[in-house]
Amino acid sequence: MNAAAILADIADVRSGDKGDNVSIGVLARRPEDYAVLLRTLEPTRIAELFGDWLRGPVHVYPMPNIDGCLVLLERGLGGGATRTLRFDQTAKALGNAILRLSLA
Repeated sequence: MNAAAILADIADVRSGDKGDNVSIGVLARRPEDYAVLLRTLEPTRIAELFGDWLRGPVHVYPMPNIDGCLVLLERGLGGGATRTLRFDQTAKALGNAILRLSLA
């Protein structure tokens, strides 16, 4: 991969919400890219990407049986779908935004 490669080059996402928490499933398209996925999805890198939008910790749960990870962003929706003033109330855009991470 070149230095400008991003997560979108190797992975797909599906995201959703539960209250004020965001869950993002990230799946490598090819098994050989799973190691890159794990290196790229570091909690500190994810927290830097979302900046002030994120009010809680980031958790990354590897799922090697499906070459993916579950990324959980606590307090990431500005109060939850029924309370937030954000345009994206259900975390769909946040799932796509994580694909901008540069590969590690």
